Amino acid sequence: MLLRAFTTALLSLSLAACATLPAPQSTAAPTPTRFEAGMVSAADPRAAEAGAEILRKGGSATDAAIATMLALTVVEPQSSGIGGGGFYVRGNADGMVDTIDGRETAPALAKPDWFLDSDGKPLPFREAVASGLSIGVPGNVALAAEAHRRHGKLAWRDLFAPAIRLARQGWILSERGRDFLLRNKATGMRDKAAAALFYDAGGEPLPVGTKLTNPVLAETLERIAERGSQAFYNGQDGADLAIAVARDTPRKATMTEADVMNYKARYRKPVCGTYRAYKVCGMGPPSSGATTVLSILGMMERFDLSQMSASSPTFWHLFAEAQRLAYADRERFLADPDFVSVPVPQLIDRDYLAHRSGLIRADKTAETVEPGLDLIPPDGDEPPENGTSHFAVVDRDGNAVSYTSTIEGPFGSGLMHDGFFLNNELTDFSFVPEKDGLPVANRVEGGKRPRSSMAPSLVYGPDGKLVLAVGAAGGGTIPVQVTKSIIAFIDWKLPIAEAIAVPVLYSPDDTVIVEKGSALEALIPGLKALGHARVVAYSLPLKTNAVAVTSQGLIGAGDPRSEGVAVSQ
Repeated sequence: MLLRAFTTALLSLSLAACATLPAPQSTAAPTPTRFEAGMVSAADPRAAEAGAEILRKGGSATDAAIATMLALTVVEPQSSGIGGGGFYVRGNADGMVDTIDGRETAPALAKPDWFLDSDGKPLPFREAVASGLSIGVPGNVALAAEAHRRHGKLAWRDLFAPAIRLARQGWILSERGRDFLLRNKATGMRDKAAAALFYDAGGEPLPVGTKLTNPVLAETLERIAERGSQAFYNGQDGADLAIAVARDTPRKATMTEADVMNYKARYRKPVCGTYRAYKVCGMGPPSSGATTVLSILGMMERFDLSQMSASSPTFWHLFAEAQRLAYADRERFLADPDFVSVPVPQLIDRDYLAHRSGLIRADKTAETVEPGLDLIPPDGDEPPENGTSHFAVVDRDGNAVSYTSTIEGPFGSGLMHDGFFLNNELTDFSFVPEKDGLPVANRVEGGKRPRSSMAPSLVYGPDGKLVLAVGAAGGGTIPVQVTKSIIAFIDWKLPIAEAIAVPVLYSPDDTVIVEKGSALEALIPGLKALGHARVVAYSLPLKTNAVAVTSQGLIGAGDPRSEGVAVSQ
């Protein structure tokens, strides 16, 4: 199973009506939702402040989200940025939602054997990552341009000012940043330009508190700010990107200038479902986020979770069982919908989820779980992902953006180009193209987008008004982090900061992983008594960010496990 590979790797390493009056008839527009100030929640305080700066200048939630993404390219280079891609979920206060897919694409020349060696065996994961084979055409710049076209207010160039200032004038290396550099030397130092920026002559990361600058990245951002997204994808800029990847690719089939030039961010229909009286919306395929979040919520709905708590073994048992069922479906069916028919309506159908929920017993663990739909193709394999960042924005008019950006693993492929790291997103494809003689849904194909776990989500209350923008980073754990936060927020009525801080239990297959160092470790005996044979404590890659809309106004929160913060305009 695909998620078995992720679990093994973790253990071995580490979602007004108009008034009609008597004639003459008059139609009055509903009073828009407004707040004293907008808010940005991001994984790095400098990036959150960049977004808040744009809000103060009159920018929309979309403008602020773009500025945040650009600033993260500078200050959190290990996790996201313009060398990667993302998913953007935007909604207004009354529930109108749209989504844009900025996921990276495989080169046109890529075939299902992309990650197989000359003997037809899968390449070692680290070998695949540390080469151009892992790099997809980046999508974040195209995503930002399309989002700005639809929902931007300020001039495009204005959104780049905070990131350019950070890159030119400098930012301080944090403890978390240095820790990533220390633990990921092989990738962080793979490129000479990156090594010169972040490491000393002896190969050690620069000390915490060092002021870093990245003038090459500043120049890149200035070009894109002045010339638009074409400065990234077209002409000599696009050609240079393709050449850099081709030089790093140990095959004749490589990324080409045409691959870069032809990249398009895609509008996708949002995937929405209900939980209790709330509407939860998120990103559809190639993301598995919304379907997995809605599946777990749908299966948990028949249980009275308000009478349980984070200290209840029964709750975590139910949560684990729902995950196992949801991830079985995810592994089998989720992939790029432009290449594979993905049964999204069936997977989130309320009757289907009620049937799946009926397989869950409160007093016993299911011996095995299988996908619930009698469809092909089979599942494959997929490695863990840690290099991701989420940010949430709500502006003064009540418009919200939930945006997850990624370069896949820490420092992506390790190849630095024009001052930013290029992703290793193609390793999110299944390395094995066939199983039991049938094509795997998430296999590599030219122009295809790899499946993702990212789950940027918006939640609307029983009155149809926005109550929460939320998302997370952390590979396959992302849907679980988001779902847990939504349950804690809705069922347990916890403030959003407390909901995010609730520990995480991750159970995509027969192994139950509880967050190491949390109160869940004390529940391991109780979980085993309910039939979970293998329950282990592990330091999971967790990082959630959110903004909640409350009667007191906007309340944002960053994950206490990270440097994340929320900043008001």
